[in-house]
Amino acid sequence: MKLSARMVAVAAVLATAACAPQTSDNSSSDKDEKTGTLRVWLFQEVNNGPKEQVVDSVLAEFEKAHKDTEVTVEYIPVETRAQRIKAAFNDPASAPDLIEYGNTDTAGYVKDGGLADVTAEFNAWKEAKDTDPTARQSVTVDGKIYGAPYFVGVRALYYRTDVFDDLGLDVPRTQAELISTAKEIRTARPEMYGIAVGGAYTYGAMPFIWAHGGELATGKGGSYASAIDSPESRKGIEAYTSLFGDDNCPAAKCAGMGGNDTVTAFASGKAAMAIGGDFSHAAVEAGKVKGKYAVVPLPGVEAGSIAPAFAGGNNLGVLKSTSHRTLAVDLMKRLASKEAQGALFEGMGFLPTFSDVREQVAAKEAFVKPFVETLAADTKFVPASPAWAQIDSSQVLPTMFQEIVSGKKDVASASGDAAKKMNEAFGSAG
Repeated sequence: MKLSARMVAVAAVLATAACAPQTSDNSSSDKDEKTGTLRVWLFQEVNNGPKEQVVDSVLAEFEKAHKDTEVTVEYIPVETRAQRIKAAFNDPASAPDLIEYGNTDTAGYVKDGGLADVTAEFNAWKEAKDTDPTARQSVTVDGKIYGAPYFVGVRALYYRTDVFDDLGLDVPRTQAELISTAKEIRTARPEMYGIAVGGAYTYGAMPFIWAHGGELATGKGGSYASAIDSPESRKGIEAYTSLFGDDNCPAAKCAGMGGNDTVTAFASGKAAMAIGGDFSHAAVEAGKVKGKYAVVPLPGVEAGSIAPAFAGGNNLGVLKSTSHRTLAVDLMKRLASKEAQGALFEGMGFLPTFSDVREQVAAKEAFVKPFVETLAADTKFVPASPAWAQIDSSQVLPTMFQEIVSGKKDVASASGDAAKKMNEAFGSAG
């Protein structure tokens, strides 16, 4: 991979562009140059070295296959991705050709006119047939495909084997058992949370809503209505919020906690259980509980069932403004290939989006099994609407949970208010 000093200039231009008014100058380029420099933006990870090695290997093969072509890569912070990518959409002259983006951002970026429709190329790609349905859904808007799934992330239940053994507890088989077990642990070990939960941990709460038959929203084709206040959703909200209190995870401490906070509490020995992702494995292994925990799928309402989990992860997309469309699509497929995703799992622990590759890595690594089982059982995704970015950034669901656990509102009024806010966002999205 050849890195160019030009990226410094690009960053400077984008910093200015991020503060400038939107120009909506993101029309498709009429060029498709087969040589030159491709610019790529990928996300900076906590430990980025292994990711860079995988990417460098792919780029070496790409440049070997395409003479007179080079690739420059910049690893950008996830926290500032929204401003930088939107600025790139509005300034094609300095924009990258290919980007990594969060899979919940797809609909918003499509509405902004920034991503290229690659339906034909994706469907013609031989490896695409093995992409799991939820991952494919994450790059699809109104039946058109706007990228390639890069990796998937899903959550399951981490629990302390030593604590369970000492207290003679069985692993919960239902959400009701999960709640009662958490409170039993808290009684026996008051210095611990039975299960660490967070009022700002939306993706940890969603499985409770879905397991009870609830939904975030209903609709399709960009037209959605909130369902967070349905009777089924309210049952899930009640189940999740019942875990906040002195008998498990005190609201004063846990209402503001997010996903990372709950995993940290578990890894440090402060919680007997936590809902964590496959991507949390390294952090837990580095904590005080190494060798004293196990992972199982988060149980559903019925014994033996698995609660539907949010299928998170990232995608790769070609910008509509690229003047190197053919090259950019080829590089996208190479970076998202089975071989590259397998290597990314080996280096970073990210789960592949291909069902067959996931089965292969699960056979090699025991810790992957409960996450693969969760993916195979059922996964859900957020509404494919550009409004979701606004709902998410406005903290609509965390506010709802926090109002309930603080006692400011009951489940009915808090979920009703959240539904109104969601519907306003859906309505403004068109």
